Amino acid sequence: MTSSAQESRPEEGLEYHQIYRAGRQPVLGWSLGGVLTAAALFFLVNALVVAVAFQLWWAVTGVPADDWPDRLASITDTDHVTPSVLLFVNLVLVLGIPTAWLCVRLFQGLRPRWLASVRPRIRWGWLAASFGIAIVVFVLTLFLGALVPTSADGEQISGQLNEFTPVVRDFLLVIVLLTPLQAIAEEYLFRGYLTQATGSIFEGLWTSRIVAVLVPATLFALAHGAQDFAVFADRFAFGISAGIVVIATGGLEAGIAYHVLNNLLAFGVALAFGDMTTVLTPEGGSWWGVLITVIKSVMFVGLSILVARKLGVATRTSGQAPGSH
Repeated sequence: MTSSAQESRPEEGLEYHQIYRAGRQPVLGWSLGGVLTAAALFFLVNALVVAVAFQLWWAVTGVPADDWPDRLASITDTDHVTPSVLLFVNLVLVLGIPTAWLCVRLFQGLRPRWLASVRPRIRWGWLAASFGIAIVVFVLTLFLGALVPTSADGEQISGQLNEFTPVVRDFLLVIVLLTPLQAIAEEYLFRGYLTQATGSIFEGLWTSRIVAVLVPATLFALAHGAQDFAVFADRFAFGISAGIVVIATGGLEAGIAYHVLNNLLAFGVALAFGDMTTVLTPEGGSWWGVLITVIKSVMFVGLSILVARKLGVATRTSGQAPGSH
């Protein structure tokens, strides 16, 4: 299935954020239906599925049914983060991957692999290069962050290493096993499905680029729940930079690398020196922190685009209709 936009410039193909122009028509109706369905699955159904999985586990392990309501309340209490709370949240977020796959298949009529990149697949060499770029940027910003004030209403980072307890061990297991998948899932949903769904609505290239970056970044920040404006601004800046780099490099690989390392670093520092609750649900943010995020983002976006161009990373589809693969 082809679109008029694709027929007018088949030798160029489509940029990542306009791939759904080769899907079911009209793009607006199918995209709106897909976004609403993804939101319902993400915020309601996925949480219910994970809650049922926890209850099945409790049944298998012999937890009395009378205790289940209290346990359900405990694992969803993000104001008092425990390993079980982090496990619950991460599992709900990880289900965002099949959610995005399902929506692109049902509503756009395209294969889920078109969420990965314009090729359409994860380009493993570029993913590895993106992790290298992200590591360099994060090391530089760690040094830069040490030079500016870091106090914020919700931060509780001490200079002493936390004692290694069974709770810390359980947190570590959840972080190592699920945090990368959680970050990948958020990229598939926000920089993948939402970027393509919103960007494909507009035929004008620059209009579609701007919308495809701004809308997912705003929804990404809002999806984190109650937060002060500094925390929102920090997350919005993160979303803007990830959105730009995804469009500029033609796929999710750079955004995935950036998000995975960011979350591992944030949770790792909190686990070693602070408190997990202040990272998962911060009460307040620091404008110095926002400044660091902006500087980090600019460096990552700039280096990613520079290296991608040097490596010849594709930013458009090959000219064939995405639906034909």
